[in-house]
Amino acid sequence: MELKKYFPKFLSAKKNNLSEKDYLLSLEISKITGCSVYNINLYREAFSLKTGSSKELKNYERLEFLGDSVLGAIISCHLFSTYPQANEGYLTQMKSKIVNRKNLNKLGEELGLIDILQTETPSTLSENIAGNLFEALIGALYLDVDYETCKKVVLERLLTPSSINKLENKIVSYKSLLLEWSQKKKEQIRYDTFQETQPGRQVVFRSIIWINDRKVANATETSKKKAEEKAAQRAFYILNKKQSILENSKDPA
Repeated sequence: MELKKYFPKFLSAKKNNLSEKDYLLSLEISKITGCSVYNINLYREAFSLKTGSSKELKNYERLEFLGDSVLGAIISCHLFSTYPQANEGYLTQMKSKIVNRKNLNKLGEELGLIDILQTETPSTLSENIAGNLFEALIGALYLDVDYETCKKVVLERLLTPSSINKLENKIVSYKSLLLEWSQKKKEQIRYDTFQETQPGRQVVFRSIIWINDRKVANATETSKKKAEEKAAQRAFYILNKKQSILENSKDPA
């Protein structure tokens, strides 16, 4: 009970040492991670965007680079101990599902990381900004506390084992799945991808998938990568009706 009367004074003193903006940022970070903030500069950097052409101003990119490696180590160790009978291929596939850009973007969006950006938000943000900020947050947390605490936060609050388990049967890349299938079946798979102009002068990419000189599927999208993935998804559903591609790709042993 004695501690209660000192607690408001402690908060007041902490707030007085920080600007109002930094104090609010520290509250948001603590709410997300469950940890006290010791070095607010790290989190200010983690949630700052690149501004203008100046290379001297700090932004999230360096911490994103660090966070990517820290997250990779945490997930690799977790999978290694969780799936003792799984081979290297399965572990690699699971890790890819967890740390792929689409999943990290989803996690960053769910945490509302874009809302705590410290620089004035531009009219257009990178489509991967939420995932980039997620990695930058992990990089900042690792430097602010330690590896073990960071690992605990990642696996208990940010990316829990239950959410990891849900990804086990999730298809992240149909293109990779088709490639794996074609290698097992010794089938030749080829993508013909090219630009085309649609009515209204809109430029898109069309991708056609061929298997052993047989046209299987095609799709159009705004980028080459998206067009090939969409075409691969369509090819997957067509081929999966004839034979279970998905079943053959989920053997963890």
